[in-house]
Amino acid sequence: MTTTEHPTQQLIALGSEAETKIAQLLADEQEENLSLRVAVRAGGCSGFSYEMFFDTESNPDDHVTVSGPVTVRVDSASAVHLAGATLNYSDGLQDTGFSIDNPNAQSSCGCGQSFS
Repeated sequence: MTTTEHPTQQLIALGSEAETKIAQLLADEQEENLSLRVAVRAGGCSGFSYEMFFDTESNPDDHVTVSGPVTVRVDSASAVHLAGATLNYSDGLQDTGFSIDNPNAQSSCGCGQSFS
Protein backbone atom coordinates (compact mmCIF):
# COMPACT_ATOMS: atom_id res chain seq x y z
CA MET A 1 0.00 0.00 0.00
CA THR A 2 1.46 3.36 -0.98
CA THR A 3 0.68 6.40 1.13
CA THR A 4 1.41 10.09 0.87
CA GLU A 5 2.72 10.41 4.41
CA HIS A 6 5.46 12.89 5.03
CA PRO A 7 8.12 12.77 7.73
CA THR A 8 7.41 15.56 10.20
CA GLN A 9 9.48 17.53 12.61
CA GLN A 10 10.72 15.10 15.23
CA LEU A 11 7.68 14.44 17.39
CA ILE A 12 9.24 11.91 19.74
CA ALA A 13 12.96 11.52 20.34
CA LEU A 14 14.74 8.23 20.92
CA GLY A 15 17.49 7.93 23.49
CA SER A 16 20.57 6.20 22.09
CA GLU A 17 19.95 3.01 24.11
CA ALA A 18 16.33 2.93 22.94
CA GLU A 19 17.36 3.38 19.31
CA THR A 20 19.89 0.56 19.60
CA LYS A 21 17.44 -1.82 21.31
CA ILE A 22 14.58 -1.09 18.89
CA ALA A 23 16.88 -1.53 15.89
CA GLN A 24 17.95 -4.91 17.31
CA LEU A 25 14.34 -5.99 17.90
CA LEU A 26 13.31 -4.87 14.41
CA ALA A 27 16.20 -6.83 12.87
CA ASP A 28 15.17 -9.92 14.85
CA GLU A 29 11.67 -9.69 13.32
CA GLN A 30 13.11 -9.98 9.77
CA GLU A 31 10.08 -8.28 8.21
CA GLU A 32 10.06 -5.59 5.51
CA ASN A 33 8.66 -2.11 6.23
CA LEU A 34 8.34 -2.70 9.96
CA SER A 35 8.29 0.36 12.19
CA LEU A 36 7.63 1.14 15.82
CA ARG A 37 4.20 2.57 16.53
CA VAL A 38 3.80 4.59 19.71
CA ALA A 39 0.27 5.49 20.75
CA VAL A 40 -1.68 6.91 23.66
CA ARG A 41 -4.90 5.19 24.66
CA ALA A 42 -7.57 6.09 27.19
CA GLY A 43 -7.22 3.96 30.29
CA GLY A 44 -4.65 3.05 32.87
CA CYS A 45 -4.67 4.13 36.49
CA SER A 46 -3.96 7.81 35.66
CA GLY A 47 -6.24 8.32 32.66
CA PHE A 48 -4.03 7.52 29.64
CA SER A 49 -1.60 4.72 28.90
CA TYR A 50 1.21 4.26 26.41
CA GLU A 51 1.11 1.55 23.79
CA MET A 52 4.10 0.46 21.69
CA PHE A 53 4.17 -2.24 19.04
CA PHE A 54 5.73 -3.08 15.71
CA ASP A 55 3.55 -2.25 12.74
CA THR A 56 3.72 -2.59 8.96
CA GLU A 57 0.75 -0.28 8.42
CA SER A 58 1.19 3.38 7.58
CA ASN A 59 -1.51 6.00 7.56
CA PRO A 60 -1.45 9.33 5.72
CA ASP A 61 -1.97 11.22 9.00
CA ASP A 62 0.91 9.47 10.82
CA HIS A 63 3.65 11.62 12.28
CA VAL A 64 6.86 9.90 11.20
CA THR A 65 10.20 10.24 12.95
CA VAL A 66 13.30 8.53 11.62
CA SER A 67 16.13 8.00 14.09
CA GLY A 68 19.03 6.08 12.60
CA PRO A 69 17.65 2.75 11.36
CA VAL A 70 14.39 3.15 13.31
CA THR A 71 11.15 4.60 11.98
CA VAL A 72 8.62 5.67 14.60
CA ARG A 73 4.98 6.29 13.69
CA VAL A 74 2.51 8.18 15.86
CA ASP A 75 -1.15 8.63 14.91
CA SER A 76 -2.47 12.19 14.90
CA ALA A 77 -4.67 11.72 18.01
CA SER A 78 -1.69 10.46 20.03
CA ALA A 79 0.65 13.15 18.68
CA VAL A 80 -0.95 15.81 20.87
CA HIS A 81 0.05 13.84 23.96
CA LEU A 82 3.52 12.81 22.77
CA ALA A 83 4.97 16.01 21.29
CA GLY A 84 8.41 16.56 22.78
CA ALA A 85 8.53 13.18 24.54
CA THR A 86 11.63 10.98 24.68
CA LEU A 87 11.57 7.19 24.50
CA ASN A 88 14.33 5.68 26.64
CA TYR A 89 15.59 2.18 27.33
CA SER A 90 17.41 0.94 30.39
CA ASP A 91 18.97 -2.45 31.03
CA GLY A 92 19.84 -2.38 34.71
CA LEU A 93 19.31 -4.54 37.75
CA GLN A 94 16.17 -2.67 38.84
CA ASP A 95 15.14 -0.61 35.83
CA THR A 96 14.86 -2.71 32.70
CA GLY A 97 12.73 -1.82 29.73
CA PHE A 98 11.34 1.13 27.84
CA SER A 99 10.09 4.33 29.45
CA ILE A 100 8.71 7.57 28.10
CA ASP A 101 9.79 10.93 29.46
CA ASN A 102 6.78 13.04 28.55
CA PRO A 103 6.72 16.80 29.22
CA ASN A 104 2.96 16.82 28.52
CA ALA A 105 2.15 14.50 31.43
CA GLN A 106 0.80 16.40 34.42
CA SER A 107 1.10 13.33 36.62
CA SER A 108 1.97 9.66 36.28
CA CYS A 109 1.47 6.53 38.28
CA GLY A 110 4.07 4.33 39.91
CA CYS A 111 4.08 1.81 37.07
CA GLY A 112 5.33 4.41 34.58
CA GLN A 113 2.87 3.23 31.93
CA SER A 114 0.01 5.56 32.77
CA PHE A 115 -0.29 9.35 32.92
CA SER A 116 -2.71 12.24 32.92
